[in-house]
Amino acid sequence: MRRLRIFPKKVREIDGVWITMADGVRLAARIWMPDDAEAEPVPAILEYIPYRKSDHTRARDDLNHPYFAGHGYASVRVDIRGSGDSEGVLTDEYTIQELDDGVRIIEWLASQPWCDGNVGMIGISWGGFNGLQIAALQPEALKAVITVCSTDDRYADDVHYMGGCMLLDNLSWASVMFAGNASPPDPAVVGDNWRSMWLDRLKGSGLWLDQWTRHQHRDPFWKHGSVCEDFSRIRCPVFAVSGWADGYSNAVFRLLARLESPCKGLIGPWSHRYPHLGEAGPAIGFLQESLRWWDYWLKGEETGVMEEPALRAWMLDSIAPARRYDVRPGRWVGETGWPSAHIDEHTLVLGRGTLTGDDEPREEQDPQQICSPLKTGLMAGKWCSYADGPDLAGDQRDDDAGSLVFDTAPLAEPVEILGQVVVELELAVDRPVAMIAARLNDVRPDGSVTRVTYGVLNLTHRDGHDNPVPLVPGERYRIRVTLNDIGQHFPAGHRIRLSLSTSYWPLTWPSPEPVTLTVWPSASAVRLPVRPPRDSDRKLPKLAPPTGSMPTPNTVIEPGDNDWQIVHELASGRFHLDVTDAAGVYRLENTGTQIEQRGTERYSATGDDVLSVSGETRWTLGFHREGWSVRTHTYTHMHVDANYFYIRATLTAEEDGEAVYHDEWNVSVPRHHV
Repeated sequence: MRRLRIFPKKVREIDGVWITMADGVRLAARIWMPDDAEAEPVPAILEYIPYRKSDHTRARDDLNHPYFAGHGYASVRVDIRGSGDSEGVLTDEYTIQELDDGVRIIEWLASQPWCDGNVGMIGISWGGFNGLQIAALQPEALKAVITVCSTDDRYADDVHYMGGCMLLDNLSWASVMFAGNASPPDPAVVGDNWRSMWLDRLKGSGLWLDQWTRHQHRDPFWKHGSVCEDFSRIRCPVFAVSGWADGYSNAVFRLLARLESPCKGLIGPWSHRYPHLGEAGPAIGFLQESLRWWDYWLKGEETGVMEEPALRAWMLDSIAPARRYDVRPGRWVGETGWPSAHIDEHTLVLGRGTLTGDDEPREEQDPQQICSPLKTGLMAGKWCSYADGPDLAGDQRDDDAGSLVFDTAPLAEPVEILGQVVVELELAVDRPVAMIAARLNDVRPDGSVTRVTYGVLNLTHRDGHDNPVPLVPGERYRIRVTLNDIGQHFPAGHRIRLSLSTSYWPLTWPSPEPVTLTVWPSASAVRLPVRPPRDSDRKLPKLAPPTGSMPTPNTVIEPGDNDWQIVHELASGRFHLDVTDAAGVYRLENTGTQIEQRGTERYSATGDDVLSVSGETRWTLGFHREGWSVRTHTYTHMHVDANYFYIRATLTAEEDGEAVYHDEWNVSVPRHHV
């Protein structure tokens, strides 16, 4: 990445800015703007997230925001109420209070003498979510949004649930926020009041995992903040961005298809990162693309951004399976709109281990059965890759061994798909609660198998997520499993495989009883969104290489460790997936703050006992500087029986090595068809 010191405009940074909310609570902000903004007011760009502007996101903020300021914007980074240096207590994601505060911030920005009254919002993940949610509230000054790695649907397409199945990321992400919410503000910013603010957070933020686990179907809790409930509420232009390795790529397609306001989409090969920091590569000049968007919608300048295809997507080449990639080979393709008139649905019908075209002769096949080993899913990787370790799906041969598999013949010609793969199945199960995992795989000539895309469905949600209905054992159902949208090239000589399993642990919690699945192949099919290559793809404008401002200098004191390990205890039959997610210890040289971050996760089970599964997380966050040394330690453990989820958690806060606060939780949550 090319890092720049000199921009068209001289940049001035203002730290320690306070924005007062309607109830008197003050939110902390950093602002970068052109030096002459008071004389020549500029549009403002807001990033509004809970991840600690003074330390945790400081390096990224220093890379991104001065770039926009140097090109004629006031770029503003605000800590959400109860996070970082802002006053108050943060009690959940995307609360009404958070969104109301966001509207108030936009009004404040538009009224400043250095702002010309036009505001945009940009953010990745949480900041991408609330950008859409605040746009749906229609603040007058908000003229455009860039939403990166986010979703329009908080229930069906977020970190908590997928296809009505509870994700293990529900535990993992809750544990990250558990530690973050317990961290104090910086006394260098807020002053001597920092201890009382810290204590308010420790006492008031709560155990988010408890409430997320209690809402197991699509109820008002999740409908709040899900802009898919009424897309027409968003009236400003939206630039939706994600990556195929991210958990949130599907929303790009839905926003393109459903928004009435102008919308563009960009999907690369990346994980949960801004595209100029994208891994797997290639990274792109995302700040330059963002600037073109802002210049058009906030300044009215002709940049050509709206004359280009509505969707630009990275068509992935076939590649050998690996848990991590530095680069994903492929090429850019473009679509003028979505859904695309250039994509045809091709149907493949299931046979006796085969997939064949629906125009080929076939015979009625006997039903096939599977009761997958519980360990089917150990090669699934993480629901949302962060590229911080080997968290992608591995060689699928291990998981396929516990699945029903259906293969095409070796392809006579290449096949490319773009969009959503749908699996339609005629099936029956022998239990009232069951799940199914469906994977579309690339079988290479050497026998290795790369997962292309997948989907899971809690079969009690077969008619929708609002009101689950138990299955009648033995009764035949026709169900539809939607897989994650994808762009993929299958070379000639490769096979396309559909794999079906009744377990996908530890990506999802298993059903409360072992399930035997019966599938009627001849009545079942895979529907592929086939997109033939087009000459117009070669004419797409080139994307610039990544760039940004100068990052915060830091010194590594203790290296980080990011790793995944599978441990199988042969004597007991117990197996574990152990995850280490530690940034280590490093010092920000411009503030002198030493940051400590250590996290571990363990997901365990014994044999095929679906009630033996458990998840356990530990996090330590520390902040140290001369005269200030604090740590928070969190522990969360979750296990099940046939009727309940059980959660144990502890929180301990230390100052100067001495415990100043401790709390414990021990709760049970009824299972509702999960």
